[in-house]
Amino acid sequence: MSLKKVSIIILSILIIDQCLKMYIKTHFELQESLQIWSKFQILFVENDGMAWGAKLSDFIPFISERTAKLILTLFRIFAVSGIGYWLYTAIRNKGSRVLIVSLSLIFSGALGNIIDSVFYGVMFSDSYSQIATFFPENGGYDTVFHGKVVDMLHFPIWKGYLADWIPYYGGKYFTFFEPVFNIADIAISSGVGLLIFFNKRAFSKKEHYERSPS
Repeated sequence: MSLKKVSIIILSILIIDQCLKMYIKTHFELQESLQIWSKFQILFVENDGMAWGAKLSDFIPFISERTAKLILTLFRIFAVSGIGYWLYTAIRNKGSRVLIVSLSLIFSGALGNIIDSVFYGVMFSDSYSQIATFFPENGGYDTVFHGKVVDMLHFPIWKGYLADWIPYYGGKYFTFFEPVFNIADIAISSGVGLLIFFNKRAFSKKEHYERSPS
């Protein structure tokens, strides 16, 4: 794949991801929801940590949450730089289409969430019991590198009490699928999924596929 095609993939995901996040941030209060259909809703939440809402300070209790947040953001920047270099190398060395598409998805998704972490703290006011303001006169809700990732896609496919015979969770109220995520998360998950399920094709020197007649 050419650098031009890869750039289109990355920019398309970034634009869609950021436009949706900015719309949610400037039109919804925190925890506000909008039911789209029975199994899908828009639910505005902010993630200050890693996947599933976990925080680095949960694993390293002797550091403050703000220090943990800064370390996590800097690590994300370092990681996405490495992914970007890997992607550039794959393009230059004419790597397989699967590998390049996968890395493009992962890179664009990671970059989309990094933008939130780095800049949203100064770009927006907070969303607690109010709709956020874009570049407020009195400054944002936090400093650079301390922004929160905006999530909004929620698919509570099933809710109910689990059967009593299920170990530990039996009789408890359970929601599947509970996590709230965004377009960037979908891009990252899709890229990782492609690498896992098409591993041999992704890392083969030549990609074999049938071409349909033009």
